[in-house]
Amino acid sequence: MDCPPIESKPAIPSHLTKCPLPLSVSTEAPDKKDSTNTPLATTRSHSPYIQQSTIDFNGLSWPGRGTLRRKKATDKEKGELLAKLSGAVKTILECVGEDQDREGLLDTPMRYAKAMLFFTKGYEEKLHDIMNGAVFDEEHDEMVIVKDIEFFSLCEHHLVPFSGKIHVGYIPDRRVIGLSKIVRMVEMFSRRLQIQERLTKQVALVLSEILQPQGVGVVVEASHLCIGMRGVQNTGAMTTTSCMLGCLRSTAKMREEFLNLISRK
Repeated sequence: MDCPPIESKPAIPSHLTKCPLPLSVSTEAPDKKDSTNTPLATTRSHSPYIQQSTIDFNGLSWPGRGTLRRKKATDKEKGELLAKLSGAVKTILECVGEDQDREGLLDTPMRYAKAMLFFTKGYEEKLHDIMNGAVFDEEHDEMVIVKDIEFFSLCEHHLVPFSGKIHVGYIPDRRVIGLSKIVRMVEMFSRRLQIQERLTKQVALVLSEILQPQGVGVVVEASHLCIGMRGVQNTGAMTTTSCMLGCLRSTAKMREEFLNLISRK
């Protein structure tokens, strides 16, 4: 039996190479005739918490209020920022009862200030710079998975670390992305003040927006020091979150295949 002719895929959108105007992620069932519609059709309830602008006009993704100011800071302004952050750490040391003038703590405020800026460097990164044109037309329609991506992030509720692994999969619709770019996307979003649920959804929505695939699946497994070091102080607890879009959300068989593949050792 002859296969039906394959329709030509639209050219790669300009928003993958240029800083675009805000894009919105539709929560309605996609119109197959509209190639710009992100595939979020589902048999589950639509989430009311979809973050609407995946890429803003500065090429950043879900920037904070001070993100652009930090990114455009001059050397002088960066020095002032470090001094201000270092001063805040001195206040913390004083409040916890430490002697900030003892030898072991003399340089701690500045060391911590520099470390904190590194921990949150994802605020300064642009998604289109990370992509760097690494989206390709390819006649491949089977599942692509990058699993066991290690990440480190800071819980925005207590400013303590949580870390673990992220598994990312998608079913292409004649477009694929360089595999290292998926890892770099995870790095960008995790190097911010985060909660695990948001991190999971951000990775999934961005991949869906960029590739317009048939489906996207993201699973995050992490341990949180805000659980292990305080509160219930349970060091063995693991948290798992997921975000399924397109056919991985609406089709149980496809979702099961994805989950089985990421669980294999």
